[in-house]
Amino acid sequence: MIAQGDRVIAGVSGGADSVCLFFVLSELKQTLDFELIAVHVNHGLRGESADADEQFVRALCRQYNVSLEVSRVNLELIAKNRKQSLEEAGRNVRREAFAAAMKKYGANKIALAHHQNDNAETLLWNLCRGSGLTGLGGIRPVNGCYIRPLLCMTRKEIETFLEKRGQPYCTDETNSGTDYTRNRLRHLILPVLEEKINTQSVRHMNEAMQQMQELREYMESQAQNAQRECTKWESAECCLIDKERFLAYPRILRTFIIRSCLESLHGQLADFGQIHVEEILNLFDRQAGRKLCLPGRLTARRVYEGVQLCADVGKETEEQNNAFVLPSVFLNIPGETCLPEQGLTARCRIIKKPDTFSMKEIPENIYTKWFDYDIIKKDCAFIEKGLCIRSKIPGDCITIDKSGHSKKLKSWFVNEKIPAGERAEISLLAKGNDILWIIGHRMSCAYQVSEQTEQILQIEISEYKR
Repeated sequence: MIAQGDRVIAGVSGGADSVCLFFVLSELKQTLDFELIAVHVNHGLRGESADADEQFVRALCRQYNVSLEVSRVNLELIAKNRKQSLEEAGRNVRREAFAAAMKKYGANKIALAHHQNDNAETLLWNLCRGSGLTGLGGIRPVNGCYIRPLLCMTRKEIETFLEKRGQPYCTDETNSGTDYTRNRLRHLILPVLEEKINTQSVRHMNEAMQQMQELREYMESQAQNAQRECTKWESAECCLIDKERFLAYPRILRTFIIRSCLESLHGQLADFGQIHVEEILNLFDRQAGRKLCLPGRLTARRVYEGVQLCADVGKETEEQNNAFVLPSVFLNIPGETCLPEQGLTARCRIIKKPDTFSMKEIPENIYTKWFDYDIIKKDCAFIEKGLCIRSKIPGDCITIDKSGHSKKLKSWFVNEKIPAGERAEISLLAKGNDILWIIGHRMSCAYQVSEQTEQILQIEISEYKR
């Protein structure tokens, strides 16, 4: 979750959970060098009680020499103007405060104090309102820049941790009521499950959610492969799902393929429910010419070859997107390659790893990267074509951890809050749809140099000079 040199934003309300998170991170700083910044949001709902919580957090941060950002808002007014519930508006306001602090401090992680009981509440709520595998997986320990270090702990363990330290914390009196959905689950449902059904209910629910997350990740990886086989992208805003190839896959995988296409076109899945997926599935059995209007200004049309999914992009937006498409340029390895339209020059050289090699020798410059050339060379057909620097295209993925889990490039852009209008301008080092390096940002974990590496490919990116 945290690496040396990170800058971590921590949400600190003053309650038991966030105070526990504060101390866990503060103590971790002693052995792992990273910067910690606390963020407190005063929602303006509880008058003097909320002000007391704010003062408590200010004193805590002064005592332990932690930088603090305080955001004071009128949540009732914000919720009214946005036509949102207090719960939803509160979540959004907190995320906005975290994002502002990230930008101010150049931070790259946001730590939240969710724990196993929160996760169990999330599972119950998702089950009650209807959910697919994503909702049944509950809260992710790591989701983009968000990390949740306490997700392995129960609320009781957190309270015991603070009690042993003699550490006080604030109590939000509104949490004891049952006006909000989560409070009803917390006070009326979970206690019955733990007291009358099984004392380990919360822990078992968390174990089940972990398995659901693993299952979803596996299904998404299979769907990515299947999507490449049965879809054809006619443009960045329109794809065709080939009926014959699509129907050859199991039904559960077809739903993932459709959801993957919708996410690629719309940027997120929040606006789409299972009913929309079912409508698209049924469209394959309808006559050519039938059309569905979907959320996010998307359309699904039955055509002779299958189903065509398209985004309704205005002419002006389409012209802007086309203006930023960069040409694909294959690199000379070894050698120098000029990319005038990208404004870059790429210098490649192959280095034989010395016997005295240390991992500390790997460059930390964001525009100079080392890749395991032995791994790259395994794909003989690819080597004949060479490495390519280009803009994003539909289907791009990047490996995000050493276990081989991948993320769609579009999802990575969304998680990193990179504006849609800037994404096409970012140069990528790629082989097919496999992204080795988002230049200026991060590289794939699949090609990192290790102790087993024998040959290193060094790529240095610099400004192109005519």
